[in-house]
Formats: sequence, structure tokens, C-alpha cells
Amino acid sequence: MPKFVMMPPIDDQRREWAARLAAALPEYQVAAPETEADAEREIADADAAFGWVPPNALRKADKLRWLQNPDAGPFPGYFYPELIKHPVTVCNPRGIYFDHISHHVMMFVLALSRGLPWYANAQRNRNWDKDARKSPYVYLGEAVALIVGVGGIGHETARLCAALGMEVIGIDPRPEYDLPFAEMHRTDQLDSLLPRADFVITTTPHTPETEGMWNWKRFAAMKKSAYFINVGRGKTAKIDDLAKAIEEGEIAGCGLDVYEVEPLPAQHPLWGLPNVLMTPHVAVKDAENLPERRFRVILENARRFAAGKPLENVVDKAAWY
Repeated sequence: MPKFVMMPPIDDQRREWAARLAAALPEYQVAAPETEADAEREIADADAAFGWVPPNALRKADKLRWLQNPDAGPFPGYFYPELIKHPVTVCNPRGIYFDHISHHVMMFVLALSRGLPWYANAQRNRNWDKDARKSPYVYLGEAVALIVGVGGIGHETARLCAALGMEVIGIDPRPEYDLPFAEMHRTDQLDSLLPRADFVITTTPHTPETEGMWNWKRFAAMKKSAYFINVGRGKTAKIDDLAKAIEEGEIAGCGLDVYEVEPLPAQHPLWGLPNVLMTPHVAVKDAENLPERRFRVILENARRFAAGKPLENVVDKAAWY
């Protein structure tokens, strides 16, 4: 009988998942320890776990063969050296956010293309100004979207952009989807493609290779009329370089849901820049179907694990995703 441990912190959601997993798969012994000390005892003879296994617990986890990461982009430090070296297979729930976050992207695309930030500012000032927009109108039927990171979110964003008539260029180091509506390239071609884009949309995770990849050099390579949209991870983009690029007219503006530092400091220049849209890391906030989607990923992989079948969404631990 395989043993599955729901790692702390245990809340009502995880207690419910543990009970549902045990009911759906009676061949499992399911434990939901409430404390870190109890978790260390339970993980010692566990075959699988959900959550984060800290180094002191991992050292005791002699039987651990599958670890289900709760997030597609885990917190910094989730993948520490001992976990990377450990034989355990790590999986994540990538794909469950695809529609929610892609809709957030399209909110930015549509608003920026029509000059909404300028008109919203005029509205706040009670100013009826038909000439409030100071940036060029972008006709999406002839615009180019460069999507960097074409996983579930990027794939759905590409589909929606194409539906609006946009030319779509995708970049991904390991493409998982067939994209008949997009021109696909590898990561090493990014710099040569930046000048073609009207919208540069990044969904890339934070890894050792992607940290700070969006910097002054890359912003300066974009069209002066282009927009940068980041819904991936904040640490992939140097926020000071981005603000400088907008201030100096190297790009037209941006749409951000994630930031290099969160919360973004109140004194940061981005707060006061025109043609900038910012949301405080809320693209999936209050999305009611996400907990059920996340549980379904756990359940499917638990079935596969018990049957000795390949697991879904296996992570390259050294690359963090």
C-alpha cells in the first residue's frame, strides 16, 4: 500500500483533499500531519507527498519517489540542492491557470492597444478629452504578439491573439503544444525577434536562466511603439530597467501582474508613469475552479503512480520547472 503525505501547512482545503484522495483511492494510506515535527515522522516511510519537503525532512525520506508541487512556479528555494539530487520525481500543476491568466493578458493587450490608461486618467480628472491618448493606436488585426513561454497560459494567449487577427510568434525551450496559428522558435532566437513585436508577452517561470532576462538591452531592442506584458514571474524582469525604458521612450508602456519586488515599493517610478497598467499579482485571485483543478492533478497522478504509469507534468528539477 503506497503512502501519501499531505505536507504542512495543513488547512481546510488540504484536509478535504486528503479525505477525498483516501476515499477515491483506498489502496493509499493518506496522512495529513498538522505540524512540521509530525510531517518529518510521516515522510520517513512515505512513497509520495504533496507540498514542500524541507531539507531536514528530505534526509529522512528514504522511500520518497513522487512529490507533487502545488504551484507551476514555486517559491524561491523550493528546489534546493539536496532535492535536485534526490531521486524523487517532482511534478507540478502547470496548465490549470491557462484561461484565467490568458484573459488577464488580453485585458492588458486590449486596454493598451486602445489607449485606455490615458482615457482612464482623463476620467479620474473629470476631463472630457477626446485627444487624451498620447500613444499611437495599435490595430490588433495587423499587430504582432511575441509570446515568450508557450506552456498552457502561453498557448491559450496565442490562440486568443490569433483569434483577434494578430500575427503570433512563440518562443519556448521545450514546446509542448502544436500551434498551427503561431510561428515557433527556440529561446536563442529571442533577441532577433524582439524588433518585430508590438506586444512582448512573457509567461516564463523564474529559474536560474531566466532571472533578470528582461533588462535594459532587451527593452531597448523592442519597437518604441511596443508594449511589455509580464504575467510569469517578477524576478525575470528588472523593474528599474523597465521604468527607465518607458520614461526614455524606448517602449510605449507595459502591463504587469508580477514584479521583481512584491509589493512594489510605493516610491517606485512605475506608479507614476503614463501608459502603464499594473495589477498586484491577482491574475488568478478568486478563481473558484482552481482548487478543484489542482486536486484533479493530484488525483490523476496518484492513480498513475499506484499503477506504475508515467506521471503528468514532470519537472526538470535542475531547471526548476
